[in-house]
Amino acid sequence: MLFKNKEKSTYKADSSGEKPIRSVAKALSWRVVGTLDTLAVSFVLAKDIKIAASIASIDFITKLILYFFHERVWNAIKWGK
Repeated sequence: MLFKNKEKSTYKADSSGEKPIRSVAKALSWRVVGTLDTLAVSFVLAKDIKIAASIASIDFITKLILYFFHERVWNAIKWGK
């Protein structure tokens, strides 16, 4: 069986959530992907790399902050854990 050696987790371990540093790491990695997408779309639309980079930079900062707080709120919600 594929998952034969996998240990079963307990409800208590699963329900404890994740630490804020993990939320930060997830937010950063996701924002890198999202910012590259924003940079590409902005460049296609604006045909100017400086404008595209400005849009992508602002997008990176604002969405990084929003994603962090979004993750923390969802971590506090017990539904589905």
